[in-house]
Formats: sequence, structure tokens, C-alpha cells
Amino acid sequence: MTLRDERGLFEQNKVIYESAVLTFHGVEGYDVYNGSIPFEWEGKRYIYGRVERREEFARSWSRLFYETGEDDWTLVPNSMIYQIEDPFVTFADGKLILGGNYCPTYIGEGWHYFVNFYRGTDLEDMYQFACGPDPMKDVRLIELADGKTGVFSRPNTPDIEAKYGSKSIVGFTVIDSLDCLTRQVIMDAKPIIGLFGDAEWGGPNQVYLLDSGLIGVAGHQSYVIWGKDGGRDLFTYLAITFVFDPVKHEILDKKIIATRTCFPDGPCMNDQTDDTIFTSGLVPRDDGKMDLYCGLNDCQFGRAVINDPFVGFGKIVKGYKR
Repeated sequence: MTLRDERGLFEQNKVIYESAVLTFHGVEGYDVYNGSIPFEWEGKRYIYGRVERREEFARSWSRLFYETGEDDWTLVPNSMIYQIEDPFVTFADGKLILGGNYCPTYIGEGWHYFVNFYRGTDLEDMYQFACGPDPMKDVRLIELADGKTGVFSRPNTPDIEAKYGSKSIVGFTVIDSLDCLTRQVIMDAKPIIGLFGDAEWGGPNQVYLLDSGLIGVAGHQSYVIWGKDGGRDLFTYLAITFVFDPVKHEILDKKIIATRTCFPDGPCMNDQTDDTIFTSGLVPRDDGKMDLYCGLNDCQFGRAVINDPFVGFGKIVKGYKR
């Protein structure tokens, strides 16, 4: 079954309990999208968002917002500005970990991009401690039950497609501590086979330790519908989850959890992105369901309430709260 077939079946049977577009204050004239999941820090709820003018693609900053109502967020005054795209957060070693894609200008032979990692115990005093290989986006970290750190990679160089058929793959490895995180460690992560089909790409966006010892991953899977006779190319991004067994190094479950149709209609960055959602991640709710956060059409940020995609494989061990 092709990914398009899977999408068709999902949309025939999808269950979305609620959906909304987030509102952001304090950055008028800019779009906010592709942000982190919400997290709690010393009694307040925050989110990092990618802030960008719609006509200036890849000229982004990541800014910190605090919750001022349901699906309503306001810029934290005078907070740090990070020159990264698509920010994400996790907690490890008692610290907040912030990461995002750093994309320098086009340098002759192509785009350069890699993940920068910051950590700290003060939202206003975060230190960069590592950066990933160039080119590679979507590197993610997870603190494991034994205190070690799981590392997910996402190589997407031309030799990857030649070897595997897909434009990117995902790898996994374990390091003793965050101080062991290096570009070489990320590059050497062992590939996870079977995630993406020919000409597809994708990667992990948020990673969760489950009480079964398995790892739940919220990510994205993508393909292009190529235009004909001068027509537009349409970039399709779907939200997916999979469960990963770190001992056997294999996937136990992969599924589509959302498409663009799961969120309210809205504007697009351009006519190639109106079928695009970029997964931020999942936040458990008190009613047992999940809030799924996704960037929409490269210019908005949405939330949808869905069933827990990890049912039968374990519960998330801890939330994103300090």
C-alpha cells in the first residue's frame, strides 16, 4: 500500500475531537509556525515559535511565548532571540534542552543546515552545547530510564536515496550523557529500516519515553506531487507516529495521525504549501486524549485533539514540566 493509499484510508476514518489555530501576540507583521510543543516552567506554560515574515522564507527566528488563554500566546518581553528554525524542547539532566535548525545563507553549492542545541536551568540563560552534522535537520534527543540519552538522526544526503530509495532515513544510537553528543555520534547512528518509501522523506519531531521501555515518536512523512505541463509542485507533509524498540532496534507500529484536513482552513506561505503540516508533537490531556500541535502551511500553528496513538505500547513517563 502506498502512502497516498494510507492517507486515503486515514481520512475516511479519522477521528478529530477538536481543532483550532493558535493566536500569537507581540510579533505583529510576522507569522508564527512550526514551533515546539507547550511546556511548563516554574508554574507557567510556554511555547517556542518560529517567527518569520511570509515573504522572507528561511529568514527565521525562534521566540518564547507564554500562555495567555486557550490557544492564545503572547511574546515574553525582552526574551532571548535564537537564529534557528522549527524549535523543539525536551528535558534531560534536570535541564531544559532547546534545539532548532540553523540555516546559513545559500553558499554556492547548496543550502547548508544543521541543528543547534542549547541547555540551561534559566530560560534567559541558555548555553549552546552541541551542533549536528551539515546537512541534517530533525536530530532529536530523549532521556532514557537509565539516565543515558537516546539520539535520533535524520541523514538526507544524495547517497541515502541511492542506497535506500527514500530521500531521508532515521537512525538511532545511545550515548552516556549529553556531553558525549558530537556530530560524528549523530552521523554514526544505526539506520532504522522501513520508515519511508521511494522518494519520500521525513523525520522525528518529538520523542517520548514510554513506561514499557519503548520509545514513542511523533514525526512527519512527506512526498511531492510533481506538477505537469508547467503546473505547480505540491509538497505534502503528514503527521505520523511510530513506536521504536531501542533494544531490538525496530519499529513496532507506524501510522498517520493527521493530515491538513484535520485543522481549520487558512492561508499558505505559497501555492506549494497548502497541503503541509509540520508536526511539533503531542501533549497528554487529562481526559486520556492528546493535543497534537502542528505547523500549518508554513505560516500558522494549529492544535487538534486526537486519540492517544501509543495505546497498547505504554504511557508517556513524564510530561514537559519543571
